[in-house]
Amino acid sequence: MNQKKWLNELEDRGAVISVVGLGYVGLPTALNFHDAGFRVIGIDSSKEVVESLNDGKIHLPDTSFVESIPRDKNWKVTDNYEEAIPFSDVVLITVPTPVNDDNSPNLDYVRSAVSSVLDNVKSDHKTIIVLESTVFPGVTRDVFREYCEEGQISIGEDVFPAYCPERVDPGPNGREINSVAQIVGCDYPKIGEFLASMFSRITSEQSIYVGNIEVAEAAKLIENVQRDIDIAFANELAMVLPKIGVDVEDVLDAASTKWNFHRHSPGVGVGGHCIPVDPYYYIDLARNTGIPSLLANASREINSAMPEYAARQIRKIFKGNLSNKKCLILGYSYKPGLGDTRETPVKELVIQLRRQNCELFIWDPLVGIDEFPDEAQAVSNPYEIEEIDIVILATAHQEILDIDWAKLSGNCNTPIIYDGRRVLDKSAFIESGWAYYGIGIPS
Repeated sequence: MNQKKWLNELEDRGAVISVVGLGYVGLPTALNFHDAGFRVIGIDSSKEVVESLNDGKIHLPDTSFVESIPRDKNWKVTDNYEEAIPFSDVVLITVPTPVNDDNSPNLDYVRSAVSSVLDNVKSDHKTIIVLESTVFPGVTRDVFREYCEEGQISIGEDVFPAYCPERVDPGPNGREINSVAQIVGCDYPKIGEFLASMFSRITSEQSIYVGNIEVAEAAKLIENVQRDIDIAFANELAMVLPKIGVDVEDVLDAASTKWNFHRHSPGVGVGGHCIPVDPYYYIDLARNTGIPSLLANASREINSAMPEYAARQIRKIFKGNLSNKKCLILGYSYKPGLGDTRETPVKELVIQLRRQNCELFIWDPLVGIDEFPDEAQAVSNPYEIEEIDIVILATAHQEILDIDWAKLSGNCNTPIIYDGRRVLDKSAFIESGWAYYGIGIPS
């Protein structure tokens, strides 16, 4: 096979791209490739998702990445692999990679997607299959080898595996797929360079071929592990420094005056599908090499414990007794500007506070009422609760920062606020009569 000739022909006529998994990563990816002029087929195992998209409706809480769902010959959505894979030149797999109850990696979605794709490839078609889901190094190669051997499919002749990690940072202040750099790992350099060129069509940043599959897999993994470690250090400082009478934010502000200091703020915890999950894939990888990770394990411990730590701090405000206290929690999603509640640390905060027999109310203007936990009562606006004992800022949505704090203070027995994200002006709140507490503030 002349790879160069085949790829040139493929580039000339335009690749048909299938995207498996139309969630937070897959749908924006599919839409961006469509907008770049490719013929795109979206595949999702959920009939409800397929029906919704075919009706022109988006099934995700965040819709900021798209104005409308396409309705033209270059766009198709289906739950049937047979309608897509045999006609696809490039298949992108963007399925979840969660962890099990014991925090071990769960590759069931990846295995199922790879199996379904390989069951439907045409042996004479030469299909490039790109995994984008976060995995530890070696997974892509091992999974493809396993299923190709079972189905008598030849790697390097019938299919060409590659890895290109998703790197989106959703939200109004984040980075969507069209503004993040792309890296491609592939054992076939010409195909890797072809994919890098293809991904460059949907981003304003660089798109490069980085070498074999494991390089790209490892790069994605350590990106989020490093962020988890950085946040954990800020959270540890928030627990240590108040013990000597120092506000952690004052210290971080001072340290930030140095050019190479990376600023992270402490908070009630981290959420989303990446940071609370991906480090466990690295932890598993390190353990299997015989060199257990001290840093990643410690960081996960610290960050996972922050909701409980915040609950203890709040309990101390009331001298250890929260029984029958009315607590208004502002924000429930894991990130400002998003209604996404995946792995939100506020859920654990709610559980910890409810164990103290307090009465919990939550207001989050971006989260659907069915997303809230049973332990708390959802409210339609922050002013409908009276005789509030404490207000807890848990997610810094702009809608929350902009509320009428004077009006809210009038609904409090005594205006007390716990800033779980350290985003409020401490001096201004104290001057306006609030008793101000928060993560990293000396008691």
